[in-house]
Amino acid sequence: MSLQFASLNSGSNGNCYYVGNNDSAVLVDAGISCREIEKRLKQLELSINKIKAVFISHEHSDHVKGLAVLTNKHRIPVYITEPTIKRCNFWLENELINTFLHHQAVDIGSLNIIPFSKHHDAADPYSFVIHHNDIHVGVFTDIGTVCENTIHHFKNCNAVFLESNYDVEMLENGNYPYHLKRRIRGGKGHLSNKEALELFINHRSDKLSHLLLSHLSEHNNHPELVYNLFNEVSNGVHVEVASRHGVGSMYEVGTPKKQEPFLSNARENSAQMTLF
Repeated sequence: MSLQFASLNSGSNGNCYYVGNNDSAVLVDAGISCREIEKRLKQLELSINKIKAVFISHEHSDHVKGLAVLTNKHRIPVYITEPTIKRCNFWLENELINTFLHHQAVDIGSLNIIPFSKHHDAADPYSFVIHHNDIHVGVFTDIGTVCENTIHHFKNCNAVFLESNYDVEMLENGNYPYHLKRRIRGGKGHLSNKEALELFINHRSDKLSHLLLSHLSEHNNHPELVYNLFNEVSNGVHVEVASRHGVGSMYEVGTPKKQEPFLSNARENSAQMTLF
C-alpha cells in the first residue's frame, strides 16, 4: 500500500502536514485554524474523519495554534510530549492526550510513526517519520542543525518535507535585529538553504522520489531561489516548494505507476500549480 502526503500550510504563519494511506492518516502539527484545516482537507477531497491522530513537533504557535479547537471538536487523539504540553497555553481534554518518547514507535491504524529528537529552541522538539510497509515519509522542519538522527532517518525516506528556511546572505543583509539573526542561525533555530542542500546531496537515498522544501522564511528566502537551487541537483527527484499561502499538491509514493501529483478535477481547477 502506498502513502499519500501534502502540505496544508508551511511557514512561520502556520505549519500542518498530512500523511496517510487508504485506511488512516495523521497530521503533523496544527498551526493553522481548525476551519482552515477542514477547508484544505476538503480541497483535497479528504474527510476529517480519516485523521486518526495529530503529532505535535513542539509548542511554538505556528505549530499548535489550531490544535485545541481541532482536536476537541473532532475528538482526534493528540500525540505530544509532557514537556511540550506544559509550555502550551491552551486546554486539551485528558482523554485525547497521548505521550511519546524518542525513537518509541507509535502505531496509528496501519501507519507506524517514529518520533526522534532534534535541535530547536523549544522544550522538547521532535521530527517524525511516517511509514507503512517499506514506504517512509519524513517531516523534518524547525531544525537548528543537521544531527545524526536527522541524517539516519533522511537516508531511509521515499519522500520528505525538509526545512530550507533562509538564505545566508539574505539573512545577514536583512533588517532583522542581531539577536533574531543569531537565534535563527545559532544551531537551535532553523536550517539554511546551504545546510539543507548539503543534507540532500550527501545523504539522499536512491529511493527518494519527492522533496518538499518547507518552512521558508518570508523575509530571508524566496521560493524561486530555493527551487532552482535544489532542482539543479535533483537527479530525478521531484522538487516542490511548500506554500505558506495554501494547500499544496497531493502526492503518492509506493505505487510505481503513480508518481505525478494526485489531484481531483475540482482540485486541478482551483489550485495554483506553480512553485509559489
